[in-house]
Amino acid sequence: MRDLETATGLSAGSIYNSFGDKAGLFDAAFEHYNEAVLQARLDSFAEPKSGLRGLRELFLSLLREPDGGTLGCLITNSAVEFGAERKPHPCVMQGLERLERTFRERLTAGQRDGALRTGISPKDAATRLLALYQGVLVLVRAGHAPTALQRMINREFDELEDAR
Repeated sequence: MRDLETATGLSAGSIYNSFGDKAGLFDAAFEHYNEAVLQARLDSFAEPKSGLRGLRELFLSLLREPDGGTLGCLITNSAVEFGAERKPHPCVMQGLERLERTFRERLTAGQRDGALRTGISPKDAATRLLALYQGVLVLVRAGHAPTALQRMINREFDELEDAR
């Protein structure tokens, strides 16, 4: 809270008056994260016309955060930290659903344009990609070698793409 007071110039009371309590502040920050941070990443790398190439670039972008940090993703970190205690935070579920929907839409488009290997279910592959995406974020946070993660990501997309 002190960091927020310093950054905003507002008192804790003013911040709490705006959001109700610490949980309300967290909820608002999480909603902003999903709308601004997650959606910006999807828009930058996996816009609708980018297809499987865009999805691959989205995954590879996880290995090179702009600030060089490894703080990870609010969705992933919250799911790991709070998941076993109670039901997942609604914003965790919204973020995961947004990712999986984007993956499924790009894979379905790849199926239509012939970029997706024949016989692959976009729905099943989207779930697998969601697990890979979250796993990569956890491994990056844990300090796993980026080159090994890059090979794994490329291997997964090589399996998805029609080799024509």
